[in-house]
Amino acid sequence: MKELELKYGCNPNQKPSRIYVEDGSELPIQVLSGRPGYINFLDAFNGWQLVKELRQATGLPAAASFKHVSPAGAAVGLPLDETMRKIYWVDDMGELSPIACAYARARGADRMSSFGDFVSLSDVCDADTARLIKREVSDGVIAPGYTDEALEILKAKKNGNYNVIQIDPDYVPAPVEKKQVYGITFEQGRNELKIDRELLSNIVTENKELPDSAKIDMIVSLITLKYTQSNSVCYVKDGQAIGVGAGQQSRVHCTRLAGQKADNWFLRQAPQVLNLKFVDGIRRADRDNAIDVYIGDEYMDVLAEGVWQNTFKVKPPVFTREEKRAWLDQMSGVTLGSDAFFPFGDNIERAHKSGVNYIAQPGGSVRDDNVIEVCNKYGIVMAFTGIRLFHH
Repeated sequence: MKELELKYGCNPNQKPSRIYVEDGSELPIQVLSGRPGYINFLDAFNGWQLVKELRQATGLPAAASFKHVSPAGAAVGLPLDETMRKIYWVDDMGELSPIACAYARARGADRMSSFGDFVSLSDVCDADTARLIKREVSDGVIAPGYTDEALEILKAKKNGNYNVIQIDPDYVPAPVEKKQVYGITFEQGRNELKIDRELLSNIVTENKELPDSAKIDMIVSLITLKYTQSNSVCYVKDGQAIGVGAGQQSRVHCTRLAGQKADNWFLRQAPQVLNLKFVDGIRRADRDNAIDVYIGDEYMDVLAEGVWQNTFKVKPPVFTREEKRAWLDQMSGVTLGSDAFFPFGDNIERAHKSGVNYIAQPGGSVRDDNVIEVCNKYGIVMAFTGIRLFHH
């Protein structure tokens, strides 16, 4: 197949639409189910690059959950502990394969943003992963292959209209990429920069203790940022992105946005949240939305009399600001990556509030001394990578 006609482009009025390889060679994909659209393929190809690089850099299966050309979540396939199984709603599924664990982490860390995602898998999709995908609201999946059982499960999703794409894992794109804006062609070399542990050797802070687990988290953050719309920062813990701030004009707004997502991820682990009693038959999306509101500032939207009964069997107590802060103060071991340098120390102050102990960023600001000083105040380890990872 040398080209694939699409229903329309980004919007229904943008026709005609198709994908093809400019030199006339075969497309490196097969559509096994459904009819993927323009944005689906943007998410699929960006997500595939991300998980393929994570797999190569860490040696672990990887998954990503993409929405609107940025990752809502990305993770490697480390085992899930009991708390993670509960907050990701997979505690009823028994032991999961490594690639299924990767997707559970990628999909579950920011469930609100991942609603209606496009899934990317570094490894062959197995039945465990397919069962996870089947129960979530999702637009499609791309992977290098599918087991027979997994394909049968996925083809049954959305009454047979779920998008399933198989990509050739050996496909190598041309070294120069092009795109058009307003009829003018832009051309640049592909960003083939290899992200590995060598990039993390320039530690500029007083604290230079960087455990191997933090190195993996730094790699996860940097590779995630490589395929996130800039400006962007990414909080990571235990091999998974727990907060991605994408496409903000101000660096500190990225840090705040992603930090709030990371805080929400940790607040979901608090006993007050784990012990919420939901009404029988509540939809997964309604439950996720209720949790998000309950742990936020507008909690009365779900706790008001005459309202809470629609969601909860028993009215939960208010999760007070003081209680939330006390819980968040227990969070630690978080890594923060940035696609460009931090221009001010206020980013570090905000990161500290979300348990950040490790930072990877390019460096190169005229205020690097101030940023390093704030890191030293909190004992944070910071590596200057010397690379910028803008993505547009």
